[in-house]
Amino acid sequence: MTAQPDPVFTEPWHAQVFALTVYLNEAGQFDWPDWATQFGAMLKQHGLSKDLDGGHDYFIAWLDTLEQVLAQMALADPQEAEKVKADWEAAYLRTPHGAPVSLDG
Repeated sequence: MTAQPDPVFTEPWHAQVFALTVYLNEAGQFDWPDWATQFGAMLKQHGLSKDLDGGHDYFIAWLDTLEQVLAQMALADPQEAEKVKADWEAAYLRTPHGAPVSLDG
């Protein structure tokens, strides 16, 4: 029996935010070199407060960069993004373990 390789993405949302970023780049919404510059700066900013583990915190920085880029392009309102995040946090905190999370609740 051969060992299974480690998954590339440890959380489903890591894959989703990565795929969304690639899609937006391929759709011509931003240039990859510009993205890479902003992402590098975000990683440096995140790394000032702690040692990065290259996993979850990497994708937090990735998401922060995507939100920043979308705000700069006026494709997403930062205040609306914060409201949606707060709504999702409230939803998952009130959802019993194992049950689907819903914003309707």
